[in-house]
Amino acid sequence: MRAVIKERQPNETLKMQKLYFSCFCHKTQESLLSSSSGYKNYRGIFNWCVVMLVLSNARLFLENLLKYGVLVDPVQVVSLFLKNPYSWPAACLVIVSNVFILVALYTERQLSKVMLFDNILCIFFLSVFCPSLCLPMSLSLVVGGAFVLGTYTILFLKLYSYKDVNRWCRELSTVKAKKLSRSLSCPSEQHLNGGDRKVCYPGNLTIRDMYYFVFAPTVCYELNFPRSAKVRMSFLLRRLFEMLFLIQLSIGLTQQVQVSLMYVMVLETVFLLISVPNHLIWLIFFYWFFHSSMNFTAELLCFGDRQFYKDWWNSETVTYFWQNWNIPVHKWCLRHFYKPMLRRGFSKIVSQSAVFFLSAFFHEYLVSVPLRMFRLWAFMAMMAQLPLAWFVGRFLRGDYGNAAVWMSLIIGQPIAVLMYVHDYYVLHYRQEVE
Repeated sequence: MRAVIKERQPNETLKMQKLYFSCFCHKTQESLLSSSSGYKNYRGIFNWCVVMLVLSNARLFLENLLKYGVLVDPVQVVSLFLKNPYSWPAACLVIVSNVFILVALYTERQLSKVMLFDNILCIFFLSVFCPSLCLPMSLSLVVGGAFVLGTYTILFLKLYSYKDVNRWCRELSTVKAKKLSRSLSCPSEQHLNGGDRKVCYPGNLTIRDMYYFVFAPTVCYELNFPRSAKVRMSFLLRRLFEMLFLIQLSIGLTQQVQVSLMYVMVLETVFLLISVPNHLIWLIFFYWFFHSSMNFTAELLCFGDRQFYKDWWNSETVTYFWQNWNIPVHKWCLRHFYKPMLRRGFSKIVSQSAVFFLSAFFHEYLVSVPLRMFRLWAFMAMMAQLPLAWFVGRFLRGDYGNAAVWMSLIIGQPIAVLMYVHDYYVLHYRQEVE
């Protein structure tokens, strides 16, 4: 009997303790939405924002359909390329680009035997390869001209890098340097895959090496690119599906939303109605080009360096955005333009301004030439990034800086392109509408 009583006493004591502690339900703590709480898991709110964004844009898209009808016309896109099936000037100019490639290879082979001064080499390069930027100007097609201009611009950057790297190798081989730079000469075995044979100058001056660089998703040349082990078919097919789907989606959005809103733009100049769908198309293009297309090409060629972009969406400054949204071009500017200017004695401010000026020139070149209009909207939009970068970096920090970058992308950058579309529309189709 005493044993039973002893067993009940601890149980009753435990119950009393639980009852006592249940009287306390508060402690010192911060609300989750307070900055001092340290809580950072806002995934549910992010999902809510995505749902609201989809629903609001779906409503606008439905209103567009009810007002203008279905404007998507796949036949119209095909007709741009098949209007005259026996005359494809854009394709012919792309084929002609092989002449510049072979001339560059032949020139480097000859220079590997004879050393020339830097000034003479620079003048020779500009006199031979600058016409590659002028040749596409003869096209009168908008879509075909834009494609050819983009192709020749990329080729120009590649050939310039090819010229620079081979010149550096010649200089190093002339002084008989014992330790060559890994990115220029022969990397150690740990940087190569398995039994890959390392290439040294001038053994890189072959047609195979040249065309691998031409098709590789980079504009910076190296003698030994990092390679992946094998081609992953599942990865390749996913990127191919994304490429086909996203290009159709962007074309459909352009025809349905952008073209219909141009009527509103001509009459009322309501740029905010156009900037949002234009920004969406720009985001689709970014994913299509920098992720799907470039990864597809890299996988086919077993190209190892897949860092085509960084976290530009987290940019808190304008400078950070331009340094991270297009890594291949940023590497080229840093390697072949910015650092050479610093070595020549220019200050960082002057060198950075020169990089923006070069970028502004190519933006204007890629837009004005196909449209056959000289308006300088793209050039001024790029040069306006300099004071904007100073203002955001000086007065805005953290989330405010990130919001300013997004505002410049949503409102500033797309509007500059739409100014050309508006002027082109007024120039060619205003009388038809009236």
